[in-house]
Amino acid sequence: MYTRSPERARWKTRAFAAVGAIALGVSMVSATSMAASADTVDVDPRVGLSAGVFDAGQAAKNIELMSTTPKSEAFNNYNSDLAFTGNYAISGNYNGFQVYDISNSAAPELKGTFVCPGGQGDVSVYGNLLFMSVESSPGRLDCASSPAAAATDPQNFRGVRIFDISNILAPVQVTGVQTCRGSHTHTVVEDADDPDNVYIYVSGTSGVRTTTTNVPGGCTDRSGNTVASQLDENGNPVLGSRFLVEVIKVPLANPAAAEVVNKARLFTDAATGSPAGLWPGGSHGEGLQSTSATDACHDITAYPEIGLAAGACEGNGVLIDISNPADPKRIDAVTDPRFAYWHSATFSNDGTKVVFTDEWGGGSGARCRATDPLNWGANAIFDIVDGKLQFKSYYKMPAPQTAQENCVAHNGSLVPVPGRDIMVQAWYQGGLSVFDFTDSANPKEIAFFDRGPMSPTALVLSGYWSTYWYNGAIFGNEIGRGFDSLALQPSEFLTANEIAAAEEVTAEYTNVQGQAHFEHEPSFALAKALVDQAERAGTLTGDALAETRLQIALAEELSADPLNEPATLAALAKAAEAAGEGTDASNALIALAGKLSGGSIPVEATVPQAPDGSLALTVADFGDGVSLSQAENAGDRFVFEGELPDLTVTDSRNARQAGDGGWAVAGRSTDLTSIEGAVSAANLGWSPVVKTPRAGLAAGPESVVELDGGTGLSLTSRLADATTDGRMGSATLGAGLFLHLPVNTDPGTYSGALTVSLFPVD
Repeated sequence: MYTRSPERARWKTRAFAAVGAIALGVSMVSATSMAASADTVDVDPRVGLSAGVFDAGQAAKNIELMSTTPKSEAFNNYNSDLAFTGNYAISGNYNGFQVYDISNSAAPELKGTFVCPGGQGDVSVYGNLLFMSVESSPGRLDCASSPAAAATDPQNFRGVRIFDISNILAPVQVTGVQTCRGSHTHTVVEDADDPDNVYIYVSGTSGVRTTTTNVPGGCTDRSGNTVASQLDENGNPVLGSRFLVEVIKVPLANPAAAEVVNKARLFTDAATGSPAGLWPGGSHGEGLQSTSATDACHDITAYPEIGLAAGACEGNGVLIDISNPADPKRIDAVTDPRFAYWHSATFSNDGTKVVFTDEWGGGSGARCRATDPLNWGANAIFDIVDGKLQFKSYYKMPAPQTAQENCVAHNGSLVPVPGRDIMVQAWYQGGLSVFDFTDSANPKEIAFFDRGPMSPTALVLSGYWSTYWYNGAIFGNEIGRGFDSLALQPSEFLTANEIAAAEEVTAEYTNVQGQAHFEHEPSFALAKALVDQAERAGTLTGDALAETRLQIALAEELSADPLNEPATLAALAKAAEAAGEGTDASNALIALAGKLSGGSIPVEATVPQAPDGSLALTVADFGDGVSLSQAENAGDRFVFEGELPDLTVTDSRNARQAGDGGWAVAGRSTDLTSIEGAVSAANLGWSPVVKTPRAGLAAGPESVVELDGGTGLSLTSRLADATTDGRMGSATLGAGLFLHLPVNTDPGTYSGALTVSLFPVD
């Protein structure tokens, strides 16, 4: 996430005088269970909570329930999934959806309701559009509350509804796309190369329609095997309406024209060609689970920024290439002898891990009793290594629940704590659990909230369907009770600074099944969070820790007045030095100094795929910013050249202020990364030059890049320095920039940042 550790600079520094950041862009199963010990179970406050609807007993650790808003009378059916846009949360329900104003997360207000029955009612948003899953027979085109008379009724609807929510309190249905098995869930997939459309992956798990009245092309309930007896009138195999994922294309300029453009056969056996090529269903053996057959995906989580999706597909976990969203392709598939039904998936933010859930019992069963295994109805955590899923561990909410509480792994999302993989997850009447899976082999619970059962004598379906983080708070859709908001609390597992840094990550909208990458902008909260993590890890202790925190506190106080900028930067420099050069905390402090100095210069460059396989570079103009040349083939490499923007250093300090010292300017670059891969900063170098030469003023050495055995700008490199004799007045500095890339560099868009800093020197 941050740059590598540089070697220590050769000059002694007292403080930053200024910092400039130049943004660069180049487009070229061994199982581990989280079982609680017997002692932990004995004292866990979730055990033995009293029953009730709104007066049930409650237990919480490191999280606070801020509010509960009961469902409106028209929505006495089950609540389902959540989506978020702006200051609103949209709560799906089997009867339609409700809209909550969450501008004050501690006190959400129900602002609108829209009755439109159809079962499940999962919702997603994109811009001014809302999408809703419909799978059951009461669904009608006109959203009427009465059920359709029959499947052949022309008003019958099963599929994905599309609404215009330009006025979110008065949604208008634009159209509905019919599918043969309806839509149990769906996933909105964006394509950076196709801004005019979005795509919807439809996961239909109900029975195939017995008629073809309402579905273009008709519906056929086939086993999926391509045999000669299953041919259409043109002699092509009739593959049926199972063993597929429908892809709907939605033109944003005309959403009424949305239609199915692909039926992706993600389960095909490569050897036989059978679409029914994955887990056939059945038991894994004595003492193990019986797993559902794979003929659909229950849920798909797409992560467009890394070009991947994870499909929880009934009998299998599936890794999918979505680099072309209209035509997804299976990369890998796994099964698990302890999974009954692969239900949903969540990627880590860096895309190197994925958490799959097992909905053992279908969500309506009590599967968290003391007698239930902690690796059944749990999460399975996988690392993604070279496009393959590698199992690492299980995680299950550890507190035993009663036979009156439906409980199993269900929907959750990441909490954007910097440098850590943390997830908040719903467990139906098992409440919610917040756990850390940064170490994918050893997940740990760090917070929880739970209520007692709805009834003391019977299992009444209720509990959290979804618990998701959105713009600084956790929101939960409670099946029977309503809509909750919760706030994480500081603890030994999660500091106030880490929570504050997470709260700074905001989004205009969120569909958890359309996962987006989150980034932390330089801030005091981020720096302090990383210092806390270094203390927890034992890598920053004693006087160094105290000095780091002291200087950060001083810098934060000084930063309130822009006139204090030099002193603010000086304090940040001292904090960065105390934190340890090259550490995450030090890098964050340097980046913060760059932000506060206002020296950010964005640059973008593209490495396209040329017909002869060569690389070419173009750079967006930014005034006096970086401009790199077209690539030149130097035999063993491609060479790009450009000029660093002129840097002017003005030193007007008196002798008392400067002492016997001068100043130095240095810089280093992050790696340049993209979906396609990464280009090490060791490939980037500079040839420093002093454009206003005089005695006592010297340019730094020319970089040696990685292809020539050097480290380029991946380590701190000197641009220029001045002695006490040469420091006074103004000096203009520059450098020729050069990027040397191996000839086999993957094409794509890469981005990074070059930070240039000015130091007073003793």
